[in-house]
Amino acid sequence: MKDRMSAFPLEGYVFLYLLAYLPNVIVTKLLTSTPHPGLGRPLTGLETLPASLIISTVLTYLFIWWSGWHRDANAVMVAGRRVPVPTKYTLLSGLGTALVLFTVPLSFTFQGVSIPFIQLLMRGDILLIAPLVDMAFGRRVRWWSWTALVMVLAALVITLSDRGGFNLPPLAILTVVLYTIGYFIRLAVMTKVSKSGDPASVRKYFVEEKVFALPLSVALLAAISASGIGGQSGELGWGFVQVWFDPVIWPLLAIGFTLTVVSVFAIIILLDPRENAYCVPLERAASLVAGVGGALILAWVWGLPHPRPAELIGAGILIAAIVLLSLAPRFADRPARAARAETT
Repeated sequence: MKDRMSAFPLEGYVFLYLLAYLPNVIVTKLLTSTPHPGLGRPLTGLETLPASLIISTVLTYLFIWWSGWHRDANAVMVAGRRVPVPTKYTLLSGLGTALVLFTVPLSFTFQGVSIPFIQLLMRGDILLIAPLVDMAFGRRVRWWSWTALVMVLAALVITLSDRGGFNLPPLAILTVVLYTIGYFIRLAVMTKVSKSGDPASVRKYFVEEKVFALPLSVALLAAISASGIGGQSGELGWGFVQVWFDPVIWPLLAIGFTLTVVSVFAIIILLDPRENAYCVPLERAASLVAGVGGALILAWVWGLPHPRPAELIGAGILIAAIVLLSLAPRFADRPARAARAETT
């Protein structure tokens, strides 16, 4: 089935993804770098995440209803109303997605490990598993996808080497492993059931996965807060309760909104029928470019630390990878298009 979603080029969605991610990076970094008037220190990721995730959950549900995407999803009738529910595959994907959303806040809590360092490490793992998922499902991985994958990995290696290598505490390593497992589950399910090029399949997958994964991730965070274990529970308690009565809720609304927009564009990019080794580097590179671009804006406008030279070099390599992924398939398809034109 062809509709406006399939008519819009994939690179256009990548650009929109980047535009939505950029303000998310800027607002989040400002909240976690500028002292909070009441606390006397910047907010932590665990204090900002619960509200932004709850806001994103509500906005995602509203989007599912307003857009009509729920009509493509599997559903049951409850009190005369059609309620979307996941299938066994999207339920599994939702578990993987919740695992991803659950491990991200943990990555903010490790002493002596910078947040950019561990985020880059987690993204690098995803780029490594993308072609493995393709090969496991018998999907062809073409030369430009391999080339772009190597370029993106080189950018990550340069940045990570500049930050001192892979010295991490055991719990941080476990967090990276669980995050990678969650993302692997998600990519595997996507490849099996939804990378068909059918826009209705994209809508169905998005709805069925999100209606389960988002509330589950909030529940997992709430369980940590209620447990009272460690300092992170107090931070989460503030993020679940006090934040709603604090002026900081307004920028958190902006974060939740951009998270929702990014999630829509991300699912469209990742469920494109082309191989994961093409789609995943495209989506990951765009997010990293947005991160570096946001850091530059924060340095120029708000006086925050300027990105390191290695980070700028990595961003340049990532931009080159995006250009390659955008242009190479078009040049490769020209002979086939010319042959079809001659036969008509």
